[in-house]
Amino acid sequence: MKMTNYRLLTEMENINPNKQDWYKDYVRQVLESNKSYYVKTDYLGLSVQELQNKIDYLSEDIKEMTALKKSLTSAKVTALEATATVLAEYGIDRLDGTAISSITITPQKTKIKESFKVIDEEALIKLGFYTVIVDEEAVKDAMTTVEGMNEIDKFVKVGIVNEKVPARIKVNARRSSQNNQVTELLSLVDSQEAA
Repeated sequence: MKMTNYRLLTEMENINPNKQDWYKDYVRQVLESNKSYYVKTDYLGLSVQELQNKIDYLSEDIKEMTALKKSLTSAKVTALEATATVLAEYGIDRLDGTAISSITITPQKTKIKESFKVIDEEALIKLGFYTVIVDEEAVKDAMTTVEGMNEIDKFVKVGIVNEKVPARIKVNARRSSQNNQVTELLSLVDSQEAA
């Protein structure tokens, strides 16, 4: 996308809310110039439009970068888990390298999450635990006391949910690795595969 950089646009981009004098002086120069009324209007308007174009362009880039980041993050997690699965199939729990100190498999583990479900909203609202709807945070806080637990217990259900986190690999970089070693190593691997 080609954008025109008018001097006024540059002044707008660099304007400081606390120091506007320089910008105001430049706008005065534009207004006091011997250019036609329409040229002055177009110059001011087009500068604002170009600034908005840059904002829109950056907003679109941010959306695309956010989507790309999400996709790459998901791909990395999938790759780490898939590699761990393949290494486990071969009975490998650790690989040592030169540029990379080692690759290890983190064992599969189970995360414990607390579940919280309100059984009787009306009863909790009558007890004063509400904003516009049941205030679940206030109910949870009240349940940490003996009095609150006795009062609230019959209206809520507390449980535990197990979430499995698949095994993944972990890349442990050497502290003193250098880029030229990595490049040489990757070149060596590529040349061996080509042969």
